[in-house]
Amino acid sequence: MDLSDAVGTWTSLTDPAVAEIAAGADFDFVIVDTEHAPLGLETVADCLRAVDAGGSRSIVRVPWNDPVRVKRLLDLGPDGLLVPMVDTAEQAREAVAATRYPPDGVRGIAAARAADYGRSFESYVREDHRDLTVVVQVETGRAVEGAAEIAAVEGVDALLVGPADLSASLDVFARWTDPAFVDAVEAVVDAGEEVGVPVGTLGATPEQVRALGALGFHFLVAGVDTSHLVDGHERSLDAAREVI
Repeated sequence: MDLSDAVGTWTSLTDPAVAEIAAGADFDFVIVDTEHAPLGLETVADCLRAVDAGGSRSIVRVPWNDPVRVKRLLDLGPDGLLVPMVDTAEQAREAVAATRYPPDGVRGIAAARAADYGRSFESYVREDHRDLTVVVQVETGRAVEGAAEIAAVEGVDALLVGPADLSASLDVFARWTDPAFVDAVEAVVDAGEEVGVPVGTLGATPEQVRALGALGFHFLVAGVDTSHLVDGHERSLDAAREVI
């Protein structure tokens, strides 16, 4: 999946209909979050089916850079994997290794949904699993310092700046125009451009999308399902109170 100039969205609610609705909105990809969301494996599988039905590509965020968690989510068949809190090139290599079968990595082999329940088992294990898009998150000052080395790791397809965690790490939480945050973003974008790896970020609201998107990112995650609900409720409530 080429993320250059792509626009995706973020889902964290447990009803697969939410992922299906998001996928039908003509986004290039839909992220299904399992780090900060109460989704079990069965729910993730249904969300991935919903994204497929909606005609979009799927990326699932693993809770942590852990090969067991990665393996179980990859068996469900997403098109991409998002790994949080990657601070060093070594951690990036570990993330990639968790997505690859031996001898190139450490992923355990199974004839799961990703291999069409065994129908494409051998071809998937031999080659097709390498089509997975691997995105690692830059979320700390330490990661910014190592961004060039992280981006250069073979198998890393994109970097995603986590704006909330990164701004907090720099002690400028949610201050998207603060020089410390802007300088950090520019450093990560430059690091990605040096090796041809796109760098993106997430904006929960249209205002955040515009503010963060103006910083030179190559792709964007535009909006979060919960934020859409909160904003929609507030706008409808305001409209009703205006006329009552």
